[in-house]
Amino acid sequence: MFCMGSSDSGQESRFLPRRGCFLEGAEIVRRTVVSDQQDRIMRLFIEEAKEHLDTLENGLVDLKSTMKDPESVQEMFRAAHSVKGGAAMLGLDSIKTTAHRLEDCFKVLKDGPVKQVDQTAESLFLKGVDTLKDLLGRLEGPFGLRNEEGEKLVQQVMPVFAQLETHLNKLASGKVQAAGSGTPAAPTAGAVPANFAVEVMTLLKEMLQVFKQKESAASRSELTAVCVRLYKLGGKIETWQNLVKTARAAIVNPKNSYKVLAPLIIKELKEAGDLVQVGKVKTIVPSKNLLLLAASPKPAEASAPAAPAAASKQVALPAEPKAVVKLLLKTFNKKQLSEIAKLLVNAIKSSK
Repeated sequence: MFCMGSSDSGQESRFLPRRGCFLEGAEIVRRTVVSDQQDRIMRLFIEEAKEHLDTLENGLVDLKSTMKDPESVQEMFRAAHSVKGGAAMLGLDSIKTTAHRLEDCFKVLKDGPVKQVDQTAESLFLKGVDTLKDLLGRLEGPFGLRNEEGEKLVQQVMPVFAQLETHLNKLASGKVQAAGSGTPAAPTAGAVPANFAVEVMTLLKEMLQVFKQKESAASRSELTAVCVRLYKLGGKIETWQNLVKTARAAIVNPKNSYKVLAPLIIKELKEAGDLVQVGKVKTIVPSKNLLLLAASPKPAEASAPAAPAAASKQVALPAEPKAVVKLLLKTFNKKQLSEIAKLLVNAIKSSK
């Protein structure tokens, strides 16, 4: 960082830094600091975006139930809005556009007259979230998110959002009746992968590895993410999706240990996958044990803990010292009085 000075300036000036060198060094430091700050902001955005994605996926796994809770719908709207805002600040146009379109669709649910949704709406919403998840995954990758690949993914998902908005408007106007009001149609051929049972086992192996981890909010979030993938794998098979929803509800209950959950959920989903494979979808039902684990925990009755007998009594002391002594003798035993005396002596000494 030091430059050689002119010979006319003497020996010492040869080791003095020139102004140009100082400016060059300051610019390098400034660029380094700015780069580090940008990296930290980007990492923070990615971590927060992942949390918002979890909110969206968890709400969409059972959108029909989510619709019953306006605050949950509002939370999903805010999640999409937050990702949009962060992406806009960082100049991530493809992520901003995708999150914005999701936000628009959640706004229809939040503010519009849509009272019921169907599996078509769930499926279209999940496709939009999948695209957002893909974009964030590429952003986090070693090569980052290139503009051209981001734009390509956006162009692919735009028709999905257009279809979703049209479908939501039809649901709101009553032109399309939400599924569930009539007899559910039998799944058509090709509705699920031909190797459905094999794909289920692949996901269950992932789930088993997570079950082997320490119980935490993060690992439960991983488990619910696998449930989302299992749910989507089932296409429009309501019995399968109902089983997956029940399993997810059991997983998110923090009172249920992995030791109890793992064998039961893995077994039931594996058997159900086999039933789907052979076309016996109507026989898929959650077991009683799984339903019990999935039931919402009842709030514990508020009960005040029993206080120690001596501490539970509040004694009003009289002003006369002799009366205080009588009251203390009446209230406490000899051992307690001895401890009180020691405390009083120490308190008096420390106050001097």
